[in-house]
Amino acid sequence: MGGPTPRGCSDGTPVKTLHGYLLRQVLAALLLTVATATFVLVLGNVLKEVLELMVNRQATLGVVFQALVLLVPFVAVYALPVGMLTATLLVFGRFSADQELTAARASGVSLLSMVSPILLLSVVLCGISAWFNLEIAPRGRMAYKNLLYRFGVEQPTALLTPNTFIRSFKGFIIYVGEAESNRLENLVIYQMDTNVADTITAPDGRGRSAGRLFAIHNARTATVKVDPERRLLTLHMPVVRSLLVDSMSPGEYNDAELEFSLGAGPSSHATPKISEMTVRQLLAEYRRNQAEGVPAYPVVFQLHKQAAFSLACLGFTLVGIPLGIRAHRRETSIGILFAVILMLVYYVFYILAEAWEDLPARQPHLIVWIPNLLFQIVGICLLWRSNRRG
Repeated sequence: MGGPTPRGCSDGTPVKTLHGYLLRQVLAALLLTVATATFVLVLGNVLKEVLELMVNRQATLGVVFQALVLLVPFVAVYALPVGMLTATLLVFGRFSADQELTAARASGVSLLSMVSPILLLSVVLCGISAWFNLEIAPRGRMAYKNLLYRFGVEQPTALLTPNTFIRSFKGFIIYVGEAESNRLENLVIYQMDTNVADTITAPDGRGRSAGRLFAIHNARTATVKVDPERRLLTLHMPVVRSLLVDSMSPGEYNDAELEFSLGAGPSSHATPKISEMTVRQLLAEYRRNQAEGVPAYPVVFQLHKQAAFSLACLGFTLVGIPLGIRAHRRETSIGILFAVILMLVYYVFYILAEAWEDLPARQPHLIVWIPNLLFQIVGICLLWRSNRRG
C-alpha cells in the first residue's frame, strides 16, 4: 500500500523485514476499514433508536456516548471479517501491481512464506471474534437495550420477545418466531402439567398429565392485547393446532384465546433473546429445555451460528490474498467491489439458514458452516496455485 519496496530479499535483509512490511500494511488497512464499518453501523443503530430521546431531551450526550460504547462490540463482530477481507484484497492487489511480489519471488521467497504472518493474524482475529461473538457482544447488546428501556424507548408492554423461550407465565413456555407491533408469527406454546385447569380444553377432555410436558400448541399468527387495569395479556390465535404429548392426540381450534396474568411477569428487557445470550446462557438454556422436555433447536442453531461466524476472518483471508494478487490492481475501488461481492456470497448462506430456522428437518445449523468450508477450500486452492506460479 504505497511506501517503499521492501529490500529484504535483494540485499540480504532477513525475510522478517518483508513479514513486518506486509503485516504493517494489512494492519493499517484493517484498522481503517474496521473503524469505518464500526462507525457506520453504530451510528445507524444509535440514530435509529436514540435520536428520539435526544429530540425529546430525555437523553444527554453522556447517555448517547454510553450507547455508542455498548454497541461497539456488537457491530465489531461484523466489522472484523469485512476489515480483514478488504485489507487483504487491497494490500496484495497493490503488492502485486507494484511488482513487489515479483521482486520478492525473484529473491527466492515463496508466497506461502510471505503470507504466513497474515494467516496467523487471521487466526488470532478468529479468537477475538469468538470472544466478542459468544461473550462480549451479547452482554453489550443487553446493556444497550436496558439503557434504552430506562429512558422509555422500549414499550413496557412488550412482554413476548421474539426468538426467546419465555417462562414468565406459570405453566407455560412460549416461543415467538417473529413479532411486529401487536402481531406475532410462528408461535409455539408449550403447556406444562403444573397449571392445566385454566388452559385450552384438550380434545378428549383429559385433565392433568403426569409428564413434564402436557401439550404443544402451534399458531402461525396471533395478536396480543394488554389490559393494564386487569393486568392481563391476551393471545388471540385464529387457528391453533394442538398435540397432547402423552397420547399424541392432535386437535385444531379456531379463534382460540389464552389469558396470562401480568402480576409476576417481568419487563421485556429482563429476558434476553436467544440471539443475545452468551455461550453460558445458551448452554444453560439448552440444559433447561432438555430437562423440561421442550425442543431446544433454536438454541442449537444459535450456538452453531455464533461459532461458525467466528471463523469468518480465516476464510476471508485465505480467499482475499490470492484474489488480490490475481486482480493485480492498485485501485481501492476494485478491492472494495470484490469485498462486497464476496460478503454477499458469504451471507447468502446465513440468510437461507435463518429463513429455515423453524424447519429443523432442513438442518439450517449445518448450512451456516457451508460458507466457511467453501471459502477455506477455495482459498487454499487459489493460494496453492498462486504459490506454484512463483
